[in-house]
Amino acid sequence: MPTSLRSFFLGVLATLVLLAVGVLAFVWSGRYDMGADAPHTRPVFALMQTMRERSIRAHAADLVVPDLSDPQLVLKGAGQYAAMCTQCHLSPVMTDSEIRPGLYPQPPNLSRVRVDPKQAFWAIKHGIKMSAMPAWGASHDDATIWSMVAFLQKLPGMSAQEYKDIVARAPPDEDMDMGAEAAAPAPPHHDNGGAPDAH
Repeated sequence: MPTSLRSFFLGVLATLVLLAVGVLAFVWSGRYDMGADAPHTRPVFALMQTMRERSIRAHAADLVVPDLSDPQLVLKGAGQYAAMCTQCHLSPVMTDSEIRPGLYPQPPNLSRVRVDPKQAFWAIKHGIKMSAMPAWGASHDDATIWSMVAFLQKLPGMSAQEYKDIVARAPPDEDMDMGAEAAAPAPPHHDNGGAPDAH
């Protein structure tokens, strides 16, 4: 290898090593503000947004979308959405919530944005790292998640009264109720040899 070419490659290698050391030193210093009330710099935000969008699109590409027009499926999804999603993603009867102003990045207002069914299913099921979006697939089956996706196709443009009506007719979110019951402490047990407690 000619001396000039070798010098070039050594220079590139040295530059990469210095850059890696610089990045590690910056990370280790703790100088980057990770507070949710301190927005990312524009380059970091653009990088993370692009990575998130490309990742969701790639992972959701092969999903098979069921028939989302079934009224019962939409109705079930309305109840799920009302129970699980409104505090972050709002609804036709909500313009804000207590938690939403403190979230970064700001979740989309799904009563005004129509989302791609495949991407919506993937994001609901798996959640999104470094955001407030949980992985609902840990507590809800695919059929339930598809019901939410079906409702999201109808939500944009829905009036406040239409939203109230469909939520009032929706079946309850049994998964959420079961979770609450499982988390509740068991009532105290008194062993009286089978005799009833005295009052």
